[in-house]
Amino acid sequence: MNKSFHFFYAALTLFMAVGLTGKSFSQTKGLESSDTKRVFVFDIKKEIAPPVWHNTQKAFEQAKDTNADLVLIHMNTYGGMLESADSIRTKILQSDIPVYVFIDNNAASAGALISIACDSIYMRPGASIGAATVVNQTGEAMPDKYQSYMRSMMRATAEATGRDPEIAQAMVDQRIYIPGISDSGNVLTFTTSEAMKYGFCEGEAENIEQVLKQASIGDYEIINQELTTTDKIIGFLINPMVSGLLIMIIIGGIYFELQSPGMGFPTAAAILAAMLYFAPLYIEGLANNWEIILFIVGIVFVALEIFAIPGFGVAGITGIILMVAALTLSLVDNVGFDFSNVRFDNIIKSFFIVIIAMFLAIIGSFFLTRQMFTTTTFGHLALDDVQLKGDGYTTTDKVYTGVVGKEGVSKTVLRPSGKVIVDDEMYDATALSGYIDKGEKVKVIRYSNAQLFVRKLD
Repeated sequence: MNKSFHFFYAALTLFMAVGLTGKSFSQTKGLESSDTKRVFVFDIKKEIAPPVWHNTQKAFEQAKDTNADLVLIHMNTYGGMLESADSIRTKILQSDIPVYVFIDNNAASAGALISIACDSIYMRPGASIGAATVVNQTGEAMPDKYQSYMRSMMRATAEATGRDPEIAQAMVDQRIYIPGISDSGNVLTFTTSEAMKYGFCEGEAENIEQVLKQASIGDYEIINQELTTTDKIIGFLINPMVSGLLIMIIIGGIYFELQSPGMGFPTAAAILAAMLYFAPLYIEGLANNWEIILFIVGIVFVALEIFAIPGFGVAGITGIILMVAALTLSLVDNVGFDFSNVRFDNIIKSFFIVIIAMFLAIIGSFFLTRQMFTTTTFGHLALDDVQLKGDGYTTTDKVYTGVVGKEGVSKTVLRPSGKVIVDDEMYDATALSGYIDKGEKVKVIRYSNAQLFVRKLD
């Protein structure tokens, strides 16, 4: 009896041990095959850029809020911006929830980097992964320092997910020789079957349902990402092209208002564009408080130079520098004053976006000003009639001409413009030379171009 009991107890213990440890054999990348699994699905089906990074952040937040057991990326992309891809890659590698990717045709360049960061890769028949060489806007390969950084990221990502790092970096550099795999002198790109052969694809599938079947997930619930209207608007506004357009409106509005003061509309357009530019970047954590303040201070300096300090000197140049710096730094992912994790080439790229947008804005505003006020393209915004002196018209104000030759006192500092008091009346005036301090005796020398000119009395 005791022997039978011990035998039964041993068998029960063995059965329980197998049952408890069995999940390590039946699970796929940390997923148990039993119970209903919540699968959170979101798309990466366009150029890798800040909007995609924004959607990815939202996806992982929603996956966590819905207690998802698995995040599945439905991908079809030819690549995009490296900094956005790096952010997505890091998010995937640090995720507590397993992340799979279904490559629905293409995972090129930045898409390959993101895919390799995932726990499991599944591909449609005829799909491809690779070709991760860093290129510029024209498709030409960037200098080797950029390729070196991409190689190291691909290698480190492959090591983190248990894939061959040599194959991963061969997707970046055609000079890397791997016998029988990468020996053609071309950048490595895998088909579905090749990716499966060399450990860069766990299975072939036609759709998401087949992906989950391949992953041995029998009972599941799919939760698709739902973006709010606000998320869609933010994603649209943080697109680099839209950001560049908003910068053009900001600078163009300011320039246009200076050329045609008093219109009001250019200023309103510039203010609205500035709000649309900074607001989504602030929400995304890219633009900090100090960067927005820096931009406002820059505008104040420029306004002081134009309206209070005649000429163009230190204040105007300082204002422009502050505005450019604020617009540039708001596009990079720094934390406060910490730029240790920001690559220098990202700052340079943002700087050129701002400079090019500003240049185009000034050129466009100059052209638009000429069209509006020297032609009838936009209607009669400027007066066509000429008021000739022979017809009795004159710009001379008798009140002003009447004080020429009289003495007065400076009401404000003239450097060179300011205000003077003559015959107990205050006038705008300009010093003929140098500066005149407040309270100095002055003499009105002449009246020209609707302006009194004075000199300091000894």
